Amino acid sequence: VELRAPIRNVHRAVGAQIAGRIAKRHGHAGLPEDTITLRFIGTAGQSFGAWAAAGLTLALTGEANDMAGKGLSGGKIVIRPEDAGTAETPAQAIAGNVLLYGATCGEAYLAGAVGERFAIRNSGACAVVEGAGDHACEYMTGGRVVVLGRTGVNFAAGMSGGIAYVFDDDGLFDTRCNLEMVDLEPVTQEGDKRELRGLVERHARLTGSPRARAMLADWERCLPRFLKVLPIEYRKALGLMLPDDAATAREEVQHG
Repeated sequence: VELRAPIRNVHRAVGAQIAGRIAKRHGHAGLPEDTITLRFIGTAGQSFGAWAAAGLTLALTGEANDMAGKGLSGGKIVIRPEDAGTAETPAQAIAGNVLLYGATCGEAYLAGAVGERFAIRNSGACAVVEGAGDHACEYMTGGRVVVLGRTGVNFAAGMSGGIAYVFDDDGLFDTRCNLEMVDLEPVTQEGDKRELRGLVERHARLTGSPRARAMLADWERCLPRFLKVLPIEYRKALGLMLPDDAATAREEVQHG
């Protein structure tokens, strides 16, 4: 099922009722990917795609207000600007603050920059954005986050799980990251390389992002500029597991 409609900033929590119906009938497992696709153009109000369940895809051409993807529960959110610009221009602001607050699983791809406290308390969703404000990944406990542009300060404060990959374009990300609970390291492990490239490829395919496409076209030069943000305690927990158990844990974190 695919529906198309205009959207305005007075339309709040779009998709929440459909997500509730999916959960009531099918539980947390939801429906197969893209069973229901809702396409919008315009400016979405607060909490766009809140609690989106598995099988529900919300695609927006335009921009979204605060709290988009709040409580994301297996669904997919794709936001792209009407004018995508070029890879060389600074990432356009495309969504507000506190996106993916409390997300448990699902995916979000935003072809632009977002506001403060992105992916706060994310416990299992995968997300790709092209810039983020202060306090991104605060209290994150699981999932994957990729930032293809600059972040604000206090990145990863209280982050105890999951992994983030950040493109360190100016070599100063360590001064903007809160290093109390995380380590920074280059992306050198083959599994990490595959995961990161796969997320960037999916972002490019779903959003048409010029930035992502340019990076993929020059991947050998771009890859060394990414930093992996890994919580110290999460590293210790993986280190205590047998190799097969650790791989299973990573898979469960990534896919909820």
